[in-house]
Amino acid sequence: MNHFEYRGNELFCEEIPVKHIAKAVGTPFYLYSHATLKRHYEVFHAAFEGIERLVCYSAKANTNLAVLRLFRSLGSGLDIVSGGELYRGLKAGFSPDRIVYSGVGKRADEIDEALGAGILMFNVESLEELDLINQRAGALGKKAPIAIRVNPDVDPKTHPYISTGLKKNKFGIDARTAMEGYRLARGMEHVRIVGVDCHIGSQITQTDPFQDAMKSIRSVIQELSGMGITVRYLDMGGGLGITYDSEAPPQPADYARAIVDSLKGAPIRLILEPGRVLVGNAGILVTQVLYRKTAGEKSFIVVDAGMNDLLRPSIYKAFHGITPVEKNTAEPLVADVVGPICESGDFLAQDRKIFSTGRGDLLAVMSAGAYGFAMSSNYCSRLKVAEVMVQGDRFEVVRRRQTYADLVAGESVPSFLD
Repeated sequence: MNHFEYRGNELFCEEIPVKHIAKAVGTPFYLYSHATLKRHYEVFHAAFEGIERLVCYSAKANTNLAVLRLFRSLGSGLDIVSGGELYRGLKAGFSPDRIVYSGVGKRADEIDEALGAGILMFNVESLEELDLINQRAGALGKKAPIAIRVNPDVDPKTHPYISTGLKKNKFGIDARTAMEGYRLARGMEHVRIVGVDCHIGSQITQTDPFQDAMKSIRSVIQELSGMGITVRYLDMGGGLGITYDSEAPPQPADYARAIVDSLKGAPIRLILEPGRVLVGNAGILVTQVLYRKTAGEKSFIVVDAGMNDLLRPSIYKAFHGITPVEKNTAEPLVADVVGPICESGDFLAQDRKIFSTGRGDLLAVMSAGAYGFAMSSNYCSRLKVAEVMVQGDRFEVVRRRQTYADLVAGESVPSFLD
């Protein structure tokens, strides 16, 4: 459920007509519903009632400080993959001991920053990373809490670009190598083993892959126990999908059952890293129609948002519903919805049956709260758009639209070009 709905012919976000926000802030802009974000977190957290758990929101899905602060206020921890996300998380008020650091390419300076902050644990993704973490912890007089990300070789049945748990993926370590890593870690002076980590992918719409992964991870935990290594945390990552089009992903309660049933009462604290499922359907991208054009039998609707604003359709062929901010009675048409970028791959939808629309009309690109603004860029020197959050009958700009001055901030012309 989300809080974007039509009242008559007008699209509302909670208690505010979307067109009123567009008039105030201009287009394009991302729009987030406070009530939807809150509800999604609370439903997800409650699904695991009765088991010791820590929900760590996956920051990469949407790193806006307002979104982070809201989840922190609800009791969430944070899953990060960069020093920048650590900085944002601390800025938003997350306690370091509720932050988990994942990702395959942690730099030495980022490791130092996380050690200095005192995060809950590092999810280690290679034996060389393990060695570096031990070195850096020693140099700083620290003991680094670690889990090793075990790759269970499970097919998550999702887009290949967001599959992370197969042997051919760059993420994690196969089970045999992971056991070698744990043996090495046990002998390291500046490392403390605290958990096991697993993440198999994103936008997963079945429970079977999670159950298969759990079977593999249970075997790892049992083998560790046989080695005399007791782990405190099992990090099962995230990956639960949402409805973009006709998908029917499991409800959080079904997802929780698939994981909890596999634990069979193991004395372990579960860490979960939801991202898309919390923010995806809580946000939309609002754009304005610039032109209509035809080429033979092909129709195009040219809008002021492009692939630099929402990249997912271009790189994943991802579906996002597109609906008018104000409905009309004109006959629908089949058209490509395209942006202003000088790339043939710059589209938000292709061959889509859509309400007939004309210059100046507003369109809402749905389910854009996850990996929307977070993946945006200044390609073609386009300004990054504003972000707005609604609560009830009020709204605030939570990131201002960039200016042209922002485009060149930090750049300089070398003296030899004068």
